[in-house]
Amino acid sequence: MELSDIQFTFNRALSRTFCKKKLIAVSLILLLCGLLIVFFRGIALHTGQWIALSLTFLPVFLCAGMLLATGVILVRIYHDEIKKRTVSYRAIVKHSWDVVIGTAYLCIPIILGYLLLWMMLGVFFLLNDIPVIGHFFGVILAFAPFLLNVGALALCLASLSMLFFIVPAIALKGLTHSQLSQMVAKRFQSDTFFNCVLAGIAVLPLLCLFGLLTLAAIITGSICYTCENPLYITLQSFFMMIPFMVLLSPAVVFFFNFAAEAHVLLQKQTIASRR
Repeated sequence: MELSDIQFTFNRALSRTFCKKKLIAVSLILLLCGLLIVFFRGIALHTGQWIALSLTFLPVFLCAGMLLATGVILVRIYHDEIKKRTVSYRAIVKHSWDVVIGTAYLCIPIILGYLLLWMMLGVFFLLNDIPVIGHFFGVILAFAPFLLNVGALALCLASLSMLFFIVPAIALKGLTHSQLSQMVAKRFQSDTFFNCVLAGIAVLPLLCLFGLLTLAAIITGSICYTCENPLYITLQSFFMMIPFMVLLSPAVVFFFNFAAEAHVLLQKQTIASRR
């Protein structure tokens, strides 16, 4: 694999990013995800730290499930565009419905894994509330909540990795769940470095745009004069979420376009190395 190959795939993925229909569809999905996040955030304002932590991570995993399903559609649309076929969004959605539902279920093990970590974290909150000796246990056993939170963040990273590695394989080959793990393992065994490089290229525009929009949201929130009221905080988050998600949609479309390109590129490299 040469730099010119990556350059070609990057430019081709970018050239088919700013498609009006795809941007509108992705914006609607992201708005649904944003509504879910704002709803959970609004509930978390009236809860304790332990419940608020679950209400922070759970919408992330639920949104990952929706993006997994959306990614399958986007990758199949992109595949037809590259092959210069007539693209029918309605037909693609109709023929992909079973695959879309099955793909969304892939997030269930991650959600169950997080709920297990969250319940284990609750034990340490209970220990910390024991009179007299609770703070002692909270200090001595501080490493355990730290490791559990690391595990929760690792699950977030696993969700993002699934969007890049799993979605193109399901969309283009229709692999079963057992075949997916074998395919991903073989990809990393064949060339771990380029897998990481391609994943980094796909996620970089998304992270940069997300960071820019998040910074703008934080600055906007800091100049809100009526946000001491939880209702105003939730409403402000809702109305800021709308342009936030719309502006984020091109980066999401590019992410899935480049994920499809990377999948095909690495498949060609694997075939070439066998020869």
